[in-house]
Amino acid sequence: MNTPLLGKTLAELQDIVLGLNMPKFTAKQIAAWIYQKHVNSIDDMTNLSKANREKLGASFCVGFTKPIETVRSTDGTIKYLFPTGNGKFVETVYIPDGERATLCVSCQVGCKMNCLFCQTGKQGWEGDLCAADILNQIYSIECPESLTNIVYMGQGEPLDNYDNVMKSLEILTADYGWAWSPKRITVSTVGLRKNLDRYLNECDCHLAISLHTPIHEQRLRLMPAERQFPIAEIVELLRQYDWSHQRRITFEYTMLGDTNDSTLHAKELCKLLQGLECRVNLIRWHKIPDVDLKEVEASRMTAFRDYLNNHGINTTIRASRGQDIWAACGLLSTQKQTEEKNA
Repeated sequence: MNTPLLGKTLAELQDIVLGLNMPKFTAKQIAAWIYQKHVNSIDDMTNLSKANREKLGASFCVGFTKPIETVRSTDGTIKYLFPTGNGKFVETVYIPDGERATLCVSCQVGCKMNCLFCQTGKQGWEGDLCAADILNQIYSIECPESLTNIVYMGQGEPLDNYDNVMKSLEILTADYGWAWSPKRITVSTVGLRKNLDRYLNECDCHLAISLHTPIHEQRLRLMPAERQFPIAEIVELLRQYDWSHQRRITFEYTMLGDTNDSTLHAKELCKLLQGLECRVNLIRWHKIPDVDLKEVEASRMTAFRDYLNNHGINTTIRASRGQDIWAACGLLSTQKQTEEKNA
């Protein structure tokens, strides 16, 4: 089976062409064909000589793989099911909203974090996605040119698959790649300390922190990662950076009925984030099997948002999209497809 060129950086493409005794500059031509013109075949790379196309095609392929399933929500959201290089599956969600179109991509099959309220965590972790698998979700949807934003908020913890995520971000933002502005991309994390520090120093894309409660003991019950990466320490790390002229930081807060939606939680959240240039996204939780939590009342979400805004924390309620096709936040899982394949 030929090796995909998709997911290769310019430096890696240069190594490939030099190894095939091709001119070094052909690497940039190949990158342009893949990442800017989105060709599906090496034969379509017409500014490469026929001899060089044949040499390249003997061992390599472009590597785009179409989704094997597409499901559409009544609200216009589209969920794609993609096969991965390790024989598993991941889900990707396209969210149109007026002039905006956001793609929510996955970076792992399942997830190690096992947050109580998240369906993906119930799947367990079944492997990291390589850069090609991550990028394929973007380039192989129906209309990639319509995208205005990309969020790494699908299946998996991005900073637990740091090297592959960063490689995909390089290709998306580099001049030789898709040349997107980093300000159009957001990476979400529960706050893996070491790699979070690296991300802040090595990447200019926006950052979203999965917070969900400001109270240590409760966050520990909801999110096992709190034991190793306490939210208070993560916020303190973030205070060391100047956010006023650089990337944006958002805190994601999934609201759970009678759990983290009280005035006390709002007050503690204000204390935790006081003085930090940030915003908070409140997310409606949707019921998942075998989890004893409650959905929040709309009035409680509104009151929580208003309290935070009135106390200087820029807060919005994120619209819930794709719930009818299990595409909303926290609902993604491909455990069923993996089990059926292995049956």
